[in-house]
Amino acid sequence: LLGYHDRIHKQKEDIRVVVLVDEDREDCKKLKRMLENEAKKAKLVTKTVSAGQKKYHVVNRIAIEELEAWFFGDLRALESAYPKVGKALSNAIKKSNPDYIPKGTWETLERILRKAGYHTGGLQKVKAAQDISKHMEPANNRSNSFCVFRDALRVLK
Repeated sequence: LLGYHDRIHKQKEDIRVVVLVDEDREDCKKLKRMLENEAKKAKLVTKTVSAGQKKYHVVNRIAIEELEAWFFGDLRALESAYPKVGKALSNAIKKSNPDYIPKGTWETLERILRKAGYHTGGLQKVKAAQDISKHMEPANNRSNSFCVFRDALRVLK
């Protein structure tokens, strides 16, 4: 954000920046403070700081655990992209909190896809994201971090 400050200073009222960071086992609160501080240094108001009181320029959001949790938040999308996955999904995965999948989120996704006969050479994260995301229904996602991100985009002023 700091690198863009000079270029955007004159147009600051019209700029909107959405920052999405994969938490990847970092301290969420510490990561969020760092993002908020960087925006403050760039003299940009964040959604958190504005608290609905005035316009903001930056929305900082964190995908809890890992971005792949969002795919577990919409199992229909996962199964639509990879039809044989249904049999590989355990009841524990179906019932668990998508933001806290035991034994690592991307690793679990890789195991499930490989077991179903997909990504047998290892998880291709970008391809999996493209395959699954086109089937996602944002209103039905069970991942809290996805819902917070989705809702921030809906109200972006």
